[in-house]
Amino acid sequence: MKERQSATSNDSTKSATTTRRRLLKGALGTAATAAAVPSLSSVAAAHFPVQLAIDIQPENAENFIDLSEHDTITVAVEQSEFVNNDGDSETFDPTERAVRYRFGSRLVLEDGEGARPVDEGEIKEPDDDAADGQASLVLTFPVDEMGFDGGEETAWLYWERDDSGDHGYAGFDSVRVYRGQPASRSLIEQLQRLLSGETASSSN
Repeated sequence: MKERQSATSNDSTKSATTTRRRLLKGALGTAATAAAVPSLSSVAAAHFPVQLAIDIQPENAENFIDLSEHDTITVAVEQSEFVNNDGDSETFDPTERAVRYRFGSRLVLEDGEGARPVDEGEIKEPDDDAADGQASLVLTFPVDEMGFDGGEETAWLYWERDDSGDHGYAGFDSVRVYRGQPASRSLIEQLQRLLSGETASSSN
């Protein structure tokens, strides 16, 4: 009798452990997804699922946006492949889609606003050594319509499927938005000027 009770107890323990592991694994997976993609309202997520591949300021890896100095910002929209809401494989080629984009802070875009491109954009052909060999569309947006206040670390791009602007696709990229020169850069430049002055004095 004791052996049966012991076996039953062990089975219960194993089952509980397995259940806890599954719950923990599911929780970790959810946390990882939440960390990878900034939170969206359920309405925005449904209407503008994150499917676009974008590169803010393609020539600037640090993605600085100075609200006091920059009048416009460039954003490259790259080709992307994904499974749409109908379960079908879809390729988004920005060079073949209508130019219906809005760019800026997530809250501004969710309100139906944001910066519109100043023109139809420029098609950038891939470099000879590029791995994907796909052209991208480089768009220019006015900074004063993006809804940034300074301090933002993420910028969003919405593509509207039709003129209603109610649904489409979204993409995001990291940025460093500030107003005026950031303190870190100012200190670096002051140090560079100080070192340059010391070098000039020593040479004299």
